[in-house]
Amino acid sequence: MLDYLIYLLTFVIGSILGLLYSYKLHGEPYVADGSLNIKMCIISIVGWILALNSVNIILGGIGFLLAGFVMGERPGYGRKETAIGLAIAILIYLNIALNVM
Repeated sequence: MLDYLIYLLTFVIGSILGLLYSYKLHGEPYVADGSLNIKMCIISIVGWILALNSVNIILGGIGFLLAGFVMGERPGYGRKETAIGLAIAILIYLNIALNVM
């Protein structure tokens, strides 16, 4: 039960940090940039891989912190990066799960 509380807290902290970072980086009142942010995409991929595939509570917490950081950006930012990171992490998880059998 404590595991889930740590994961939830790190995700919320990451979301808040991502929102603060996004407001500092983008001052415009609406989404003006639709391009893929490579740095955030890498952070999302690493975060979701750690969150979904880690058996260690510390690495899982770091993963949820990074995933929350990208998901917590201002509305309109981080959606493509989150989708890519989550899709890659799910593919890796399925690959590991199917190779164990």
